[in-house]
Amino acid sequence: MASATRPQLKDPYGLDPADIEDPPRTLGAILRRIGPGMILCASIVGSGELIATTALGAQVGYTALWVILLSCFVKPIVQAEMGRYTIATGETGLAAFDHVPGPRWRVNWIVWAWAFMVSFTLFQVGAMYAGVSQVMHTLLPVVPIKAWVVLLVALTLALLLGGGYERIERLATIKVGLFTMLTVLCAILLTRMPQYFSWRQVLEGLKLRLPPGGLTRAVGVFGITGVGATEFFMYPYWCVEKGYARFTGQRDGTPSWRDRALGWIRVMQVDIFASMLIYTLATVAFYLLGAGILHGMGLQPAADAMISVLSNMYTQTLGGWALWVFYVGAIATLYGTVFAATAAHSRLYADMFRLMGFFPAGDYAARVRWRRRFVWLLATVPALLYWIFREPVGMVFVGGLAQFLMIPVIAGATLYLRHRRLPREVTPSLITTIAVWCASLIIGALMGYYVIQQLARWI
Repeated sequence: MASATRPQLKDPYGLDPADIEDPPRTLGAILRRIGPGMILCASIVGSGELIATTALGAQVGYTALWVILLSCFVKPIVQAEMGRYTIATGETGLAAFDHVPGPRWRVNWIVWAWAFMVSFTLFQVGAMYAGVSQVMHTLLPVVPIKAWVVLLVALTLALLLGGGYERIERLATIKVGLFTMLTVLCAILLTRMPQYFSWRQVLEGLKLRLPPGGLTRAVGVFGITGVGATEFFMYPYWCVEKGYARFTGQRDGTPSWRDRALGWIRVMQVDIFASMLIYTLATVAFYLLGAGILHGMGLQPAADAMISVLSNMYTQTLGGWALWVFYVGAIATLYGTVFAATAAHSRLYADMFRLMGFFPAGDYAARVRWRRRFVWLLATVPALLYWIFREPVGMVFVGGLAQFLMIPVIAGATLYLRHRRLPREVTPSLITTIAVWCASLIIGALMGYYVIQQLARWI
């Protein structure tokens, strides 16, 4: 019995020489080794897309399409450099950012800023509990919404307290595939409905203009769609648990280590590119449906009517029969994000407490105990927030704005790690370095513009 349980306690965060493995070389073999990006897609294609993106489209029409595309295309450049650093050093995301200079108390200011940000993103998780509970209440009205929230918390605890990386990746992949293709199909059918769609409107939406009256929401959507700040922090942990850093091994200065590192970095880059294609398709599809159907009908998703309003995106394109398909997809999309976000945040909080000295780095059993404690906390607090505030759309945008304000910090810290701490053997090309700087400057410029606009309003 002991030998049967031992593999579960193997530390995926350690660099055991026995785990060293040459990277795959062919595209087919590489695709069989991707996975962290699928978990990220499960987190991304959730409240940001189904609620926030469609709500923005319903409010401003097609005019903010460029914000959506910019969000999806710019941020993976920074994400890939974080993955490069993790694979080359074996350090987790919080451990890496803990090296950045600045004020510290046990851990540095960026780690504390992450913890502060996550406290706001719990509003988003609460909104997702609300969305799933609204669907379940529609299907079984005899059970009140608050009771469904309690049942969802119990399900989350049951799934996460006993499962490791493989279970999370498997469920995330199923969730991503279930709803994305159907939503893209609805968006394609939308193009055949001239009362809601025209290519001229789409071209207008690609012009670099902020939508009138939609600045705050556009900024919030930039923060929450595509790779949000929480996903930036999550991704290195999934790379570690997938094994990319372990397969590379401890840096020893040899050519074989360099070849392994660059090979597994290529696998990671393919993983990011594949996930970017998926969530960009889903995000654009959700936005077009919100801008076309909901804006065209004059509907805004809000409060307890959120799900019934959003369902029009499917019933207006596929027909009334698609209502039940939408219900199933909404459950999978929103709950899948609850599942993926809680799984990731519990790992990060446990790692934060490790960095603060609550348990040693090599004690994986202690890491698992702390992770399970945070699963309890992170699964229950969002439910309490929903019971208090009862406004899921607003709750999503609170979390999105918190993430947006954190993304420039992440970009700056990634540049610091790239130039000061990244092993020279895996230094990216000049073109990649320029791309990272450009992406970071775009992110910083958007945040600066938003801050200036808000200060002007207050003055």
